[in-house]
Amino acid sequence: MSVDYRWVQTRLFDLGFNPGPIDGVRGPRTDAAVVAFKRSIGLRARPYVGPLTLEALRSAPDAKASSIPWMDEAVRVRGLHEQRNTSALSRWFDASVSWIDPREIPWCGAFVATCFRKWQPEIELPENPLGARNWKHFGQPTHPVFGSCLIFWRGSPSGWKGHVGFYHGEDPSYFHVLGGNQRNAVTITRIAKERLLSSRWPSDTPISGKPVYVTPDGIPTTSNEA
Repeated sequence: MSVDYRWVQTRLFDLGFNPGPIDGVRGPRTDAAVVAFKRSIGLRARPYVGPLTLEALRSAPDAKASSIPWMDEAVRVRGLHEQRNTSALSRWFDASVSWIDPREIPWCGAFVATCFRKWQPEIELPENPLGARNWKHFGQPTHPVFGSCLIFWRGSPSGWKGHVGFYHGEDPSYFHVLGGNQRNAVTITRIAKERLLSSRWPSDTPISGKPVYVTPDGIPTTSNEA
């Protein structure tokens, strides 16, 4: 299959990954950017560019076009893994949650809290931001839009387990969620819409995100984000 590597490099750059010079020549830096991009969305992390990778590149919203600062921060750390990048992840965490070991404690709430605090250091977080369902009381309610904080039930709708992450897009049946502790890393994964408990936006901040409709190809579905 013939691949237009100039287009691939341009898309990787727009999505926040550095492919090196945009010259249409596949090299080590382009391969590394492809691997980082594929790892960030849960695809097999290898430099091969096939139909699934091309579709994922086409459908991913541009990181530079978000104009939503906490999403810019979330995109910046895509690919960090709790085992391979433990030290970097721990250093990145906001002080309110930096005491956790992400290899031992679920950290989806810590990821969301840190993205918001990097934008606004004094923003009020939910009591115990590590509890995913506690984010149901954060900020103001909104329809699911790019950048909104999505809270899901896990295990049972009436139970206590949950997951929290950011809306990155949606297809007919699933939200595409940019979050932490998804396959043990910061990735984009698909979560069934029927699991949604609430969608939230920071208080006193205009709701500027819009729905983003994408194809489901290339984004794995999960039922347990731990």
